[in-house]
Amino acid sequence: MLDELLGRAELKDRIETLEEEKRHLERRVEAEQERRAEAATARQAAEERVNRLEDRITELEDRVERLQGDDATLDFRGVETLRGERLDRVCDRLTNFETEPEGAMTAMVDGDLPDEVRTAFGDHAPLVVRAAPCLVATDDAGLVSAALVLPNPPKPFVRWDDGFDFAPEWFRPEGRFALALVRSDLFAIGEYEGSERRSFSGFESDVKGDHSKGGFSQGRFERRRDAQIDEHVERCRDEIEGRDAERLYVVGQRTLLSDFRGVADRTKPVDATGNPEAALDDAFYEFWATRLYRI
Repeated sequence: MLDELLGRAELKDRIETLEEEKRHLERRVEAEQERRAEAATARQAAEERVNRLEDRITELEDRVERLQGDDATLDFRGVETLRGERLDRVCDRLTNFETEPEGAMTAMVDGDLPDEVRTAFGDHAPLVVRAAPCLVATDDAGLVSAALVLPNPPKPFVRWDDGFDFAPEWFRPEGRFALALVRSDLFAIGEYEGSERRSFSGFESDVKGDHSKGGFSQGRFERRRDAQIDEHVERCRDEIEGRDAERLYVVGQRTLLSDFRGVADRTKPVDATGNPEAALDDAFYEFWATRLYRI
């Protein structure tokens, strides 16, 4: 009764209403934060799926081209990704192979096939073209016939000898180098001595995810996102310039790698997820792998 006479009852009701509105707004803010995090995760997953689909499309286009050409019946005897002990065993077998002087050919092929390689592989030369850029190994008796897509390939060459000519650094991490992972929302770089990482730095950027209804128009949203990615890439460049190792490998999101080809010794698209340090570990594992094609 006294509250009503003094007008406090109305004020208390108003306070309760405002508190309820506050709780409602807090729930909306929390929901919006969760939505943005989910959107960023979904976009990253979509970009990774795009990368995989692009690889699959390239593979299918190559198959269509082969079916339309003269090599429609040709195919590899097998394809395998080599890492760790399996890679060591395959390399040891090839390294220990011995034949007559100039009976074994090793060649790094990138682009048009050298005549010596085309002659050595004969009717199976189109398979070398499909695997290129690659290191090929064959002998004059046809006992060995393989192509290897290397993580760290040498410059093109053709060499005949009494055995195959391989260098460990083409296949395995050797010496001092830096490996950088670049995504539109993440960057990580490590400096290595062989397979041991000696330093690490990384960061994540707040890059907008998918556009939602309301707010900015689609065009304005895309321009803002592109500007954020440009700022992120520029920051990545600054971090890369601060490295000590002379050799640099840049891996990550396919659409960004062209921005680093001028400074990198090699680039490669990889799907690496997680926080910067975990993603860099995944990228290292993916980069140092060799693809074996049995011809």
